[in-house]
Amino acid sequence: MSNKMWGGRFASGPDAVMAQINASIDVDRKLYRQDIAASKAHAAMLAKQGIIPAQDAKKITHGLDTILSEIEAGRFEFKAALEDIHMNVESRLADLIGPAAGRLHTARSRNDQVATDFKLWVRDTVDALDDQFADYQRALADKAAEHAATVMPGFTHLQTAQPVTFGHHLLAYVEMAARDRGRFADARKRLNECPLGAAALAGTSFPLDRERTAATLGFDRPAANSLDAVSDRDFVLETLSAAAIAAVHLSRFAEEIVIWTSPLVGFLKLSDKFTTGSSIMPQKRNPDAAELVRAKTGRIVGALDGLLMVMKGLPLAYQKDMQEDKEGAMAAFEALSLCLAAMTGMVRDMTPDVERMAAAAGLGFSTATDLADWLVRTLKMPFREAHHVTGRIVAAAEKRGLALDALPLAAMQEIEPRITKEVFKVLSVAQSVKSRTSFGGTAPRNVARQAAKWLRRLGK
Repeated sequence: MSNKMWGGRFASGPDAVMAQINASIDVDRKLYRQDIAASKAHAAMLAKQGIIPAQDAKKITHGLDTILSEIEAGRFEFKAALEDIHMNVESRLADLIGPAAGRLHTARSRNDQVATDFKLWVRDTVDALDDQFADYQRALADKAAEHAATVMPGFTHLQTAQPVTFGHHLLAYVEMAARDRGRFADARKRLNECPLGAAALAGTSFPLDRERTAATLGFDRPAANSLDAVSDRDFVLETLSAAAIAAVHLSRFAEEIVIWTSPLVGFLKLSDKFTTGSSIMPQKRNPDAAELVRAKTGRIVGALDGLLMVMKGLPLAYQKDMQEDKEGAMAAFEALSLCLAAMTGMVRDMTPDVERMAAAAGLGFSTATDLADWLVRTLKMPFREAHHVTGRIVAAAEKRGLALDALPLAAMQEIEPRITKEVFKVLSVAQSVKSRTSFGGTAPRNVARQAAKWLRRLGK
């Protein structure tokens, strides 16, 4: 039996395998709210333009509202034989209101319909993610304000570099999240053009008011080219790109949480809320939430790569390949949302070991740069010479097994006779951190000020 929605050209139904590969209802059923909203806007515009009777438009709207309530109540039967969300809704609409349902598809195609629905879904997703990012930033800024003066080692190459504060470190992720939000906002701005009314690919001869439909659905304007409108998936690619970068940022922090909660490092503790145990080793506390955030980044980046491969060879206009635009993207956005929730929870839950962080901050001759800077400021040495002298002093301290601030003045003077006892004022970790007052630096006053600024900006 042929498909009653498009079967006039076909005398028989598809092979079972064809029906299986062609159906997308298991994925695009998630678009039901957007599909119904777009259909209501389309019906209202058709009636306003005199293309369909106003009474039929009212029946269509009432029927669509009924379908929405059925789906949300779990009473709607999705049928794979009807392929997708559009045909499932239209079929049920015909059951509810009869022949008037057939007028809804006037001057539109599933091509512009699905592009509109998915744009609306992506836009809704971006808005929800933005709220989550803001909450994540608030959690980070809160913790940063609390630990503006908590000293820890700063790293390059995962080697101790210079002392910083824990608050300063956390604020770095606030900045990353701000850029992530900016990328999503840019993607949202560009996607906010309405494809509806482009029909299959060439537009339509009906006197549509596409500006009205676009405005009803919250778009800035209708898409200007009908071919592009139905075949564009840049809005998914760009949003997935933003998601992939954001996931990489979350994964970097998750990796640090994994390292820092190891007993070998011991900078952080997570409670039972965000750790799990071992089935055989009763002492274990595993940072599984952080590890899974790290792992899910692969899924998110993979979704971007997958859709790029789908789109790379497609001529204009719509191709059935584009049916593969949703499953990976939807899973990726859901994974990012879950990762944001997990990271926000871990930030609020984590407790730094302040003493251990401070002790580690002084290891590895982390104030050597402060010594070099003192030589430049006080003895007027060129920095390259000061760097060389400091390196020799570090070697002397290392040979004696001493920290820089424990090395006797006489030992330093053997290398550079002009060094005075005043040098010890810059060799402590606390003084090093306090001195980094340049804009963007790690001085506690800077960190406290920046955390407060972010909290004001984030509405807290």
